[in-house]
Amino acid sequence: MTTADSFSSSVLLEIYRKALLIRVVDEGIRGLILSGNLRIAMHPPTGQEIVAAAMGLNLETTDYLVTIYRGLHDQLAKGIPITLVVAEYFAKATGACKGKGGPMHMTHPESGVMVTSGVVGSGMPIANGLAWASQIKGDNRVTVTSFGDGASNIGAFHEALNLAALWKLPIVFLCQNNRYGESTTYADATASSTVAERATAYGKNMVGVSVDGNDPESMWTAMRTAVVRARAGEGPTLLEANTFRLSGHYCGDSSPYIPKEEMEEAVANDPIKLTREAVIKSGAATEAALDEMKEAFEAELEEAMKFAHESPAPDLSEVETDVYGAA
Repeated sequence: MTTADSFSSSVLLEIYRKALLIRVVDEGIRGLILSGNLRIAMHPPTGQEIVAAAMGLNLETTDYLVTIYRGLHDQLAKGIPITLVVAEYFAKATGACKGKGGPMHMTHPESGVMVTSGVVGSGMPIANGLAWASQIKGDNRVTVTSFGDGASNIGAFHEALNLAALWKLPIVFLCQNNRYGESTTYADATASSTVAERATAYGKNMVGVSVDGNDPESMWTAMRTAVVRARAGEGPTLLEANTFRLSGHYCGDSSPYIPKEEMEEAVANDPIKLTREAVIKSGAATEAALDEMKEAFEAELEEAMKFAHESPAPDLSEVETDVYGAA
């Protein structure tokens, strides 16, 4: 968690650092898939990096994160090492889940990533359980559960928010609203103008906030406020981070359902590009320094891919390991 009490150029630089790492890994893995060198189902978070980076900077390692199958950015922002992420994508024994979880079921308790769910919206009730445990233990942990705008329309969303508000759980419901639930626009699936405004239905203990998730300062400030509030025992926040997905729903989806002009505008306002410009303008780093940063991340990714290639596949005995069963 950043020690800064307010947004500054140094915080901006750290957000960019995390966001750039995510983009480099995302592009590298997508490149392997599209070239036929990696055969997995992947849901790219391209364009949503600032949301995750600002979240990660406001959390302690001991805080909990529950994310979804489009969770690469969340996982890296929370601190899972690149080598473990890449090895898991390659289904190797050295991966975060010994090669048995893959992109859609990544966990790494050491970093606080407790669940990655492949079922839309299912992470929210699980996150409530983690937050309730923290409340009972008094361990001062905050739980963040990340989900998309489409998940805000299923029953688990309403059940989870109701219970969290009722019990004043130390939790942040982070809705990454990228405007498309798979191929359905937000307006075609949701009656409310924002997801955040639904918070009012759950009483005074629940706060609803809607921000520009692609703006580093707005996202960092809103996330910090929500985390501090939860840690102080003041109750949950429904934080809607408005963003945009610069790729298809899954790797290989050309997203023909997104109007060409809408995508072109989003690409022109790529948050990675705009944040880089803001960092340089702030004086926090030079253009040359940021180029070196990217080169370092690319080299780190190359090492992670080499490590994954050379790592062994899980032993057949792993089929019966880490599995609960009746005696």
